[in-house]
Amino acid sequence: YNEYKSYLRTMTKERDRTISTAAEEEILSQLRQNLAQISSSVENEEKRTKVEKEMSNFYRLYSKWRSGISDDLVWSKIKPLPESMLQGYSSLREVDKSDKTSISKLLNKLVVLKLNGGLGTGMGLGTVGPKSLIQVRDGATFLDITIQQIGSLNETYNVDVPLVLMNSLNTDNETKKALNKYKGSNVQVLTYLQSYYPRIERETLLPYINNYEDLQGNEGWYPPGHGDLYESLYNSGLLDRLIEEGKEIIFISNIDNLGATVDLNILSHIVKGGCNSQFIAEVTNKTRADVKGGTLIEYEGCVKLLELAQVPKDKVDEFKCVQKFKIFNTNNLWINLRGIKERVEAGGISRDVIVNHKTLDDGRNIVQLETAVGAAIKNFSGAFAINVPRSRFLPVKQTSDLLLVMSNLYSLENGIIKMSPLRMFPTTPLVKLGAEFKSIKNFLKRFDSIPDLLELDHLTVTGDVQFGKDISLRGTVIIIANHGEKIDIPPNSLLENKILSGNLRILDH
Repeated sequence: YNEYKSYLRTMTKERDRTISTAAEEEILSQLRQNLAQISSSVENEEKRTKVEKEMSNFYRLYSKWRSGISDDLVWSKIKPLPESMLQGYSSLREVDKSDKTSISKLLNKLVVLKLNGGLGTGMGLGTVGPKSLIQVRDGATFLDITIQQIGSLNETYNVDVPLVLMNSLNTDNETKKALNKYKGSNVQVLTYLQSYYPRIERETLLPYINNYEDLQGNEGWYPPGHGDLYESLYNSGLLDRLIEEGKEIIFISNIDNLGATVDLNILSHIVKGGCNSQFIAEVTNKTRADVKGGTLIEYEGCVKLLELAQVPKDKVDEFKCVQKFKIFNTNNLWINLRGIKERVEAGGISRDVIVNHKTLDDGRNIVQLETAVGAAIKNFSGAFAINVPRSRFLPVKQTSDLLLVMSNLYSLENGIIKMSPLRMFPTTPLVKLGAEFKSIKNFLKRFDSIPDLLELDHLTVTGDVQFGKDISLRGTVIIIANHGEKIDIPPNSLLENKILSGNLRILDH
């Protein structure tokens, strides 16, 4: 009797598996029809070919998600990067800046690519324009600073390092308008549009749109994360063009990371130092502000990107521990162009699928599948990381970051942001600004001028606070305006290790 019950359980499982497989095959069949309909809606033949490639890439991503191929990691197999996969920046040979001929040869092999798909939502700009057009220092935008930096290299070494911008549908038009003022510059700026994939209804597991032409402003479409870089660069034709022009290395970074400048020591190590790797990632040491940041690990003998979203809940504290995971990923990447081409043509670059569940404004529950650019590292044998100085990671994600960059902590010269030599500590202050400072508009209104931050360690400000001109903040400063109250910091004030409360009392910290 027990054997008969066991037999029935086995048969039930087999039946359920068969039903499940049949249901998945039916969904995939419907998806193929849906994507074919989307592609056929494009009238222009050249554009239709591009869309067909995008829909093919989307189908592969979707199939991987639905097939149950798991990107889950076995925690016991995760190891910090060994020395063989992690090189210290100080071990790199210093490039002789006076040898302009050798440096020119290096730079002529280089392409700089900036990820330019983001909006300034983290700074209260909503969907108004690209983040790269926000003014961040001396009236210059992220885009201005990037072009200044590359232009200085091109002029100094008489080279032609091109700048490539991977735009999204949200940033493409405004970015191209902003580039008009650089038509006579010595920087060749190339742009291409990253892919757009159809959002999936959570109930049907299928896209709810069937027309590609209605792309602008349509919530049925989304950019699938910066991991799309490889396929979209290939499909744009720019990858082949750059290779034909003799370019070999592409340096990729977020456009809002002001520390991600061309580093000649790293470039020389790749081209001349006997480095056989086609993929090098920059990492830096974790601080209190970075404990949630992704890190690089060794997993079954390979380098792999580990993001917080992949960590089991009971292992999150271990992931945040700087004793075990001492480094985090800066998203500054140096990759061989032919290596990208070979892998895309061989069937694609495998990346972990990031599944995002969202609810749209119309109440529709959707799923969107994304990938991260750094996750491609596992496809390149021999890939490794370089532990770079903290100065190569200076992102501006929020107005608290903007306050630091606009202050006298930094100077801007030829597109390079440098920390002031007058700063006695190598680390930047920890700044926390309340909701009243979140948007750039409100942030700028609350500072008559940016305070002196050279000797600041920690600043917390919440509530209705107004800063006068020529204020100096030193040590730890905490300013809290209680609900319904306002604090005005008078001009020329010096606050050093002070707690300023809503009743205007000043206490020693």
